[in-house]
Amino acid sequence: MIIVTGAAGFIGSCLIQKLNELKFRYIIAVDDFSNADKNRNLEGKSIMERVERKDLFSWLEKNNREVEFLFHIGARTDTTEFDTKIFDELNLDYSKKVWNACVAYQIPLVYASSAATYGLGELGYDDNESVIPSLKPLNPYGDSKNDFDIWALQQEKKPFFFAGLKFFNVYGPNEYHKGRMASVIWHAYRQIHANGALKLFKSHRDDFKDGEQMRDFIYVKDLIEVCIFLMEHRKNSGIYNLGTGKARSFNDLGKATFAALGLESNIHYIDTPADIRDKYQYFTEANMAKLRAIGFTKEFTSLEEGVKDYVQNYLAKQLYY
Repeated sequence: MIIVTGAAGFIGSCLIQKLNELKFRYIIAVDDFSNADKNRNLEGKSIMERVERKDLFSWLEKNNREVEFLFHIGARTDTTEFDTKIFDELNLDYSKKVWNACVAYQIPLVYASSAATYGLGELGYDDNESVIPSLKPLNPYGDSKNDFDIWALQQEKKPFFFAGLKFFNVYGPNEYHKGRMASVIWHAYRQIHANGALKLFKSHRDDFKDGEQMRDFIYVKDLIEVCIFLMEHRKNSGIYNLGTGKARSFNDLGKATFAALGLESNIHYIDTPADIRDKYQYFTEANMAKLRAIGFTKEFTSLEEGVKDYVQNYLAKQLYY
């Protein structure tokens, strides 16, 4: 059995689809299944059992001997939420219980961290574990992810294999339910589809032109390949970046979306809202040397190819992966 928390979510459901393609059928899907829109991500997938998020640990008490791997992808990911109690409960305390269960039952673990832990990037984007306690995230979501990374590294008792993955800007199918927290590509597609134009934030720094703010955009299918690699690898425990290692501009993203739709680019620029301007990231780029050093050799999908696949095969057809 393989457990996937956050199973009905964007990344969790894509991971289950990939596991199914690899002939894994004994999947234990863990989530809060009260969101009907999100549950559509699981339609047609082979799942052995659905377990409510609150019931995972009692389920594990009875079934832990059957579990061969645990992917802890579930989290509250809303970067605009500032109620720290929510993050303490769902991202920090729950993750500690997952960790301790994996220690007690000797279950290997991959869990989702985030590039939000890097804040404005004052200390760079190297997944050097000695730097993690000094990082300065910009919001409670980033704090919760960094706090767990710090806690995990401090533990004397660890799963026999674990990997924390600092996801950078992930995009791809199965994010229909995410609304404002969906990827920029999802929002770009909707704007272009509705108005034939795309609005991007102006730059408020002299060293960046409008729309030339840069992010490390990673296609969800590539992210899943890394998860599968680590499930099979099961050594070199630690915390790893997960981006492409190549930052691309929002202008590039916009042009790729128009191209995928067979349209000429039509991009306009609007002021970045004043309330987020001082916390707005102008550049993120994952240093991927650490993951490469343990043997992950697959090339990452280019932004143009990833956007083309996502737009033409999923968004335009309203299909799921």
